[in-house]
Amino acid sequence: MAAVEQKKIEGGDTLARQEDTANAPLVPALRPTAPAPVAKRRLKLWGAAGLLGLVVAAVAYAQFGVTRPLPVAVEIAAPAPVTRVLAVNGRIAAVHAVDVTSVVTGSLVTLSVAEGDVVEAGQTLAQVDAAAQTALVRQAVAGLDAALVAQEDASQTYDRAVSLGANVARTELEANARALESATQEVARLSAALEQAQIVLGQYTIRAPVAGTVLELDTEAGQIVSPSARLMTLADLSELVVEADVDEAYATQVTVDQPAILQLAGESGTRAGHVTFVSNRVNEATGGLAIKISLDDPVSAPVGLTVATNILVDERDAALTVPRTALQDGAAIFVVADGVATLRPVTVVDWPAARLIATSGLSDGDVVIVDATGITDGQTVAVEQP
Repeated sequence: MAAVEQKKIEGGDTLARQEDTANAPLVPALRPTAPAPVAKRRLKLWGAAGLLGLVVAAVAYAQFGVTRPLPVAVEIAAPAPVTRVLAVNGRIAAVHAVDVTSVVTGSLVTLSVAEGDVVEAGQTLAQVDAAAQTALVRQAVAGLDAALVAQEDASQTYDRAVSLGANVARTELEANARALESATQEVARLSAALEQAQIVLGQYTIRAPVAGTVLELDTEAGQIVSPSARLMTLADLSELVVEADVDEAYATQVTVDQPAILQLAGESGTRAGHVTFVSNRVNEATGGLAIKISLDDPVSAPVGLTVATNILVDERDAALTVPRTALQDGAAIFVVADGVATLRPVTVVDWPAARLIATSGLSDGDVVIVDATGITDGQTVAVEQP
């Protein structure tokens, strides 16, 4: 009985709850929303993280990068022996060389030498056609012979008049004397003409003016030659020098007797020499100053061979030098002191070399920045350890 009542009570309670639910106000239904895609959310997160990283990096650079000392390579200035050298290219040349030309114009009928031949002074080199001049010589000889005959006749006539003494009129004697004088003068004139014709005839034979070697031939048999055309070049190869041109910017630095180191093309070793000639005139067209350098020992080399030449212009037992790369506008260098680069004016000897002699503004022990590209005065720097 009790169990039945309990069940009823439970049933009644259930019914009561149902009634309460039925009497409760109605709640409007909510529409379900689709969840956001996972990939898009991840991209947004990565983008935000990347942007944040850039901001952090920029802040870090602004705080630490700008103020960080710039590493620089340096060297410590110290006196050392210095040799100032002027490098030029020269060529082998003969001390004595001459261009051979023809004094007369005509056809070259024979050529008696070839390039490389060694000739003696006065030796026949070539022959120009001299037929016309030979005829002139024969004509002069004939004229002189006739004049000599006339002179002999005049002399005999005058001698006879003199031997007759008073039996010859004075006027006739004087006439004979004048005829003899005229004949004598004619002989002298024709003798000079013959001599001149023979001299000209000799010029048709071209002879060596000096002893030497035929370096170049500029003509062949059969060509027309003239005084304006070079036939050949003769040179004495027993004495050779090096000829070179020095830029006018260094013209005042080169003097006679300066030592030089020479290297002939094709040789690995060097030869000693010295400056023997410095021109007093700069070539206006090229801006070069001609010099000659003699080799201390005889050399056998072809004329025109290239020679690399170093002229020792200046030698100092102790001098301070700086690299050309350290110069700022050619008149200042950066010196490091207490971690700061300071711009200091200097005076250097301007010279075509990698290192320049400093004559003022640099002291022994100064720490010089080797390459100051991009460095400013007062900038903090860090010296790189070698």
